[in-house]
Amino acid sequence: MILKNKPIGIFDSGIGGLTVANAIREALPHETLIYFGDTAHMPYGDKSAEAIKYYSLKIAKFLQLLECKAIIIACNTASSLGYKDVKDFLGYNLPILNVIDPVVNYITQQGQYKSIGVIGTKATIKSGVYQSKLASALPHLNVKAMATPLLAPMIEEGFFENNISKTIINTYLSSPKLKNIEAIVLACTHYPLIQNEIRQFYNGKIDILNTAQIMALNVKQQLLEKNLLSDTKVAKHQFFVSDKTTSFENSTRIFFGNKINLQQKNIWSV
Repeated sequence: MILKNKPIGIFDSGIGGLTVANAIREALPHETLIYFGDTAHMPYGDKSAEAIKYYSLKIAKFLQLLECKAIIIACNTASSLGYKDVKDFLGYNLPILNVIDPVVNYITQQGQYKSIGVIGTKATIKSGVYQSKLASALPHLNVKAMATPLLAPMIEEGFFENNISKTIINTYLSSPKLKNIEAIVLACTHYPLIQNEIRQFYNGKIDILNTAQIMALNVKQQLLEKNLLSDTKVAKHQFFVSDKTTSFENSTRIFFGNKINLQQKNIWSV
């Protein structure tokens, strides 16, 4: 098989990266995707930096062995803490893309915001990656970053579009830390699954930046520039998890229908 027709590898700590995979599928319907959800170690947001780097390297190596033509780190936490290590280890001949830089570039190109909120896991916010990159690109921008650690586990367990999720979301977004923002970055790929509830809270008063959609457009542009867009018409997706869970299987079917072969794979002893 020629390189351009090989699959795109995507990984995340759990179901969150499915929002990125789905956005890529919609933008690039002829591309085959191989997805790995590290459900055994979810959530990444409360793990150490060294653990996240280790998980990221092992998963990226697994996707490389499956001959992926590019690897998408569809997790803000892994992007902020594991991207450099993965790129240094695998990225000389293999495109490695993270979910942070496209969002920063998008905000920079917009150039219209004076104050912006960023919500994500503890690890992502603690890393300061959004704050530092946005400050470097837009020194005038007031970045208000806040960790929202309950959201990813809540979503992973299927609690969204209900009273529980509404209470937790409204409590977080009501924080004084996010006062007077003009836009908010959903700096966790789980969060697009609660985008409607976030939109309802703000009632159209601010822009909500969906990292999955921004990432999908970036992937399309990157593959186009590298002449790696598939010229086949049949996409055969594969889904792997480190621990098979009912919630992950149900979430996968929300995006990709019922015809899914979800495989549990132990990559840690390889």
